[in-house]
Amino acid sequence: MSDPQSWPQYSAVYFDGLSARRRDVDLRFTESLEIREDDVLTARWAYDDIRRANGGAAVVRISCRSAPELSRIDIRDDALRQALLTHCRRLDDQGAATSDNVGKIVGWSLAAAISLALIAIYGIPLVASQLTALIPLSLESRLGDAVANQVNAVFSKTACTQPDGVVAFNKLFAELTTQAKLLRPVTVSVRESSVANAFAIPGDRVYVLGALIDKADSPDELAGVLAHELGHVAHRDGLREMIASGGSAFFFGLLLGDVSGSGAILLASRTLLNASHSRSAERDADAFSAEVMRGLGRSPAPMGEFLLRLTGEEAAGPIALLASHPLSQDRLAQLKRLDQPVSGAPLLSEEEWTALKGICRSP
Repeated sequence: MSDPQSWPQYSAVYFDGLSARRRDVDLRFTESLEIREDDVLTARWAYDDIRRANGGAAVVRISCRSAPELSRIDIRDDALRQALLTHCRRLDDQGAATSDNVGKIVGWSLAAAISLALIAIYGIPLVASQLTALIPLSLESRLGDAVANQVNAVFSKTACTQPDGVVAFNKLFAELTTQAKLLRPVTVSVRESSVANAFAIPGDRVYVLGALIDKADSPDELAGVLAHELGHVAHRDGLREMIASGGSAFFFGLLLGDVSGSGAILLASRTLLNASHSRSAERDADAFSAEVMRGLGRSPAPMGEFLLRLTGEEAAGPIALLASHPLSQDRLAQLKRLDQPVSGAPLLSEEEWTALKGICRSP
């Protein structure tokens, strides 16, 4: 056998997989592929372990199954390419390598998905809560203007203005805001809509949709819902939800290619319009409503009965964990626990309640 020192050597670029340093090496084909730097043996790669890797059109890149995972050799020499084909008979055999890496790929993909979910579920809301306390009211008001434009785009711009109904509604709302002892005035608007809902947006604004009034059977039912929305105002939940939703959209936009911010604003606005606050925010707003109603000498339970009538009994189970609000039957049970005997005067007279029910009717 000839002296191995006399065997041909080929120049290549080597990365050892342990550092990012580029190393100019010589390759020698003996009983295995020898990798030499400054004529010092650095590594040996068994021929059957060498595989072709993605390296672009101008470069042949190879890796080794028994070497560090990120190690590789970049080859540009045509003679070396031919020698590889001669010695490395499994160069293009990806089957074994692929099966070995499937577990790693699946594992890392699952870990990445879990990490993203944890950031979205816990990290972003936590940051949103911290930022909410730092945002001045003037900026919150401007953000509320942007959301109000979305309200006008989604719901009717027509306000309900039947005069007697407006007087009755304003009386009810004034009693609630006085009892709530809010530090800032709240703007309220009743809109014609077939959707039974009410929601608060940044900037101390509350919207009430006509169908909600239509479906309420008593002033206490409607008052409980309005007090609930005042709870969201007091806690600045609309701003917090906008930051969290917009932050989530921007975060995933960076991953998926939408960095313009338009997706963040749209998602934040839509989230608010759906009144999709977190479960904890909903529970806090329910507790706020109960406190206001008890302060007026009224029962908080009618709100829970109203919500249960609107939604029906909701199914418990794993899917309930994805809901943004507590189950209606659970909310009613909690409000009943906070209940007390009625001691205050009715919030509205029968005539005033009848007028309020007709607030969206044409004069």
